[in-house]
Amino acid sequence: MRNNFSAFIFSIVLVFTGCRDQRDSLPPVIVLDSQIYSTTVGEEITVSPEYENCGEGTVYLWTCDGETLSTEPSLTFSRNVRGEYWIQLTVGNSAGEDRAEIRIDVYDVTPPEISLPGAAAGFSVLKDSSLVLAPEVRSALPVTYSWSIDGQTVSADSVLAFPTDEAGLFEVSFSAENRDGRDEIEFTVEVMSPEDAFSWTFDRTDYGISSGRSLLLHPLDIEYSFDAVYTWSVDGSEVQNGESPEYVFDLTAEGSYTVSVTMRNSYTAASQDLSVTVLPAEGTYFRAADASSSASISKVYEYTPAPGQFINDGVTLTTQEEACSYAFERLSQGQFVSLGAFGGYLTAGFDHSVESSTDGGFDLQITGNAHSSSSEPGIIWVSQDENGNGLPDDTWYELRGSEYGKPETWQDYAVTYYRPSSNGTSIEWTDNRGSSGTVDYIPAYHSQETYFPLWITADSYTLRGTRLEDRLVDENGNGSLWIGHPFDWGYADNWSGTDPDIDKFRISDAVRWDGEPADLTYIDFVKIQCGVQAKGGWTGEQSTELTLIRDLHL
Repeated sequence: MRNNFSAFIFSIVLVFTGCRDQRDSLPPVIVLDSQIYSTTVGEEITVSPEYENCGEGTVYLWTCDGETLSTEPSLTFSRNVRGEYWIQLTVGNSAGEDRAEIRIDVYDVTPPEISLPGAAAGFSVLKDSSLVLAPEVRSALPVTYSWSIDGQTVSADSVLAFPTDEAGLFEVSFSAENRDGRDEIEFTVEVMSPEDAFSWTFDRTDYGISSGRSLLLHPLDIEYSFDAVYTWSVDGSEVQNGESPEYVFDLTAEGSYTVSVTMRNSYTAASQDLSVTVLPAEGTYFRAADASSSASISKVYEYTPAPGQFINDGVTLTTQEEACSYAFERLSQGQFVSLGAFGGYLTAGFDHSVESSTDGGFDLQITGNAHSSSSEPGIIWVSQDENGNGLPDDTWYELRGSEYGKPETWQDYAVTYYRPSSNGTSIEWTDNRGSSGTVDYIPAYHSQETYFPLWITADSYTLRGTRLEDRLVDENGNGSLWIGHPFDWGYADNWSGTDPDIDKFRISDAVRWDGEPADLTYIDFVKIQCGVQAKGGWTGEQSTELTLIRDLHL
């Protein structure tokens, strides 16, 4: 009814205005520069078409859903609710009329959001080499960019090829701005000369190993080693010299040893001392099960998940102790505990030693919440209490699964996750293979303030382990159906529609550092670690979930 009424009023106005200009002898023509316009909630936008054959007697009518918005040549429009608004424009004179339809999209206020994984820790690059900085900028509106180095504007592009011809530490700023606001990040870039570039890390400096076993010692994340030569010594006596940074410690006499490694290249040298204790032989601290022993785990020693959509969901945990108690309570009740994205892990122990079957049978049961379209495999590690202190601080052995040793499976894969600068945002990560990405924030399903574990106080943390192939597939090709395809055997939270023993595991599958059987006769601790780095649109990150860990012999 309102559409007809507006047209009726338009006709009356047209009759009484008459032809007051010679141009009224021709029908009017509407000339639009666009048919789609955009604005934000509460913001006014003015649409001013050009017209032909329009004189003083011309009548203008703007309507939306039958409501008259304006009778002027231009339209000033605003709305407090986001959406698409279709607007009809009718222009007439005594010779006829012309009609046009436009669309005005009203968006929420959306300032740009910058993501540059690794910026929080800063970047380092060798002098005269390449460093390309390419932040991801999320914005529904046109954006302008600005780069500055030490306060001087150097570029207005979205990507910066950082100049590396001069060594030093530089303060870098990048900003992105649209009509709704501005975002900015600041970070450092260190341009290093070869003599200052070498770096390495060690996951620990104190080691223990049962007598009769070997231990692989090596630095991690070696950078800019050039023509390095590594010299290893034990208690001051050189035992190895060459290009390999790895040394196999295999002394069997009980006691403490100081193992030193020195790196020398054409530019610099670096050294690190390690302490290795040869402990009593396997079995010294074996704890036999008795009538009071529990089949289920007796304690969670560490719960360090990667960021993920189930982290901090409905619970506030501020210490590792609270996190461990929370995880243990949920597992005791058969509820799932999420490990988040790649590398997230849970370490648990039993009130007795779990023996390895001598007949090839299964020893452990570890269940998750996998189903026919969702396998989120977790790597399983086991450990003996070699030093007898009741803590999981001894050597870890990976349980070999179907993918162990394949080219698609990466050993010693490490991912660093960075605390987000604000709540409600995705979490950035970088890895030790030059890649980066985000654990996406998906408020439609999980709207807690952040997916970054609240009990981790550092601004970043690194998780290291074995990474399996990404088998998460967009099955329909349109993002509506994501399928996590399973692996054959050997992983937690892995689906099988035919194998009833898919959640059961053998201690005899434990392998040492070189892939050879570890030959463990029992274990005291178990660690499950998310083994995939993948995400699937609206489903978010793949994350191993656990519901049960128990000894199958009790």
